[in-house]
Amino acid sequence: MSASEIFDRAARRHRRDRAAPKYGAHDFIRAAMLDGIQERLATVKRTFADVLDLGSFDGSFVPPPGSKIARMDAGHSFVQGGQGVQADEDRLPFADGSFDLVISAGVLDQVNDVPGALSLTRRVLRPDGLFLGALLGAGSLSTLRAALRAAEGERPVARLHPQIDVRSAGDLLMRAGFALPVADTESLRVRYGSVGKLIDDLRGMAATNLLIERQPLGRETLARTAEAFAAASDPDGRTAERFEIIFLTGWAPSPDQPQPARRGSATASLATELGKLR
Repeated sequence: MSASEIFDRAARRHRRDRAAPKYGAHDFIRAAMLDGIQERLATVKRTFADVLDLGSFDGSFVPPPGSKIARMDAGHSFVQGGQGVQADEDRLPFADGSFDLVISAGVLDQVNDVPGALSLTRRVLRPDGLFLGALLGAGSLSTLRAALRAAEGERPVARLHPQIDVRSAGDLLMRAGFALPVADTESLRVRYGSVGKLIDDLRGMAATNLLIERQPLGRETLARTAEAFAAASDPDGRTAERFEIIFLTGWAPSPDQPQPARRGSATASLATELGKLR
């Protein structure tokens, strides 16, 4: 394990195996991500022969008709059920240029080396191959974060993961060498009767604390967290939590793709055109 890593790889594998048997009861976030990915994929007018589901969970992603799909997940139970490959997203076991479509839903926010994972993803794509991804980003779990801060007062402990914002996500796509990168967000609001129900969902979707420097949540702290969470409830006693989904789109570079105009090649002056509008 590298000294620069923040996530516990062994704990991540264990949490995914623990979540696998009942994952279908808690998969609503990934289901929303897959819906968004399918919507974006439907706008692409081309065929895909070889597809990689990067972080496949229970294998619920349906590939385009006529394509072959490989599935990869960090958890043994998920890949065993889906007959996939067990590996981490920043340690891909596939040869360069193996796929013309890679999708990834719900895992990149738990990867130690996100720039490395995106660079490897771009490398396993063929020229003009497409990457469509989704992850939980900045702004997610804001109610739980506030409740934990209130519960721990002046001695807060890192219990939730660092989050990537949409601008940084776009920058990461560019750093990884993707062409035509796009990052956009959609918000999902879920109302809970108690913080315990929220924690059950996070545990069921394998999204609890994986930080190497994590500390157990004591009974008294949990009780104060529950009180603060309940204090933020609506009149009907349910508390809203926010899940911010960042969608990523990028293409492996190809000479056939549209290229930005060479700098200085414009034939009209912007100042001149603006002057015509006065």
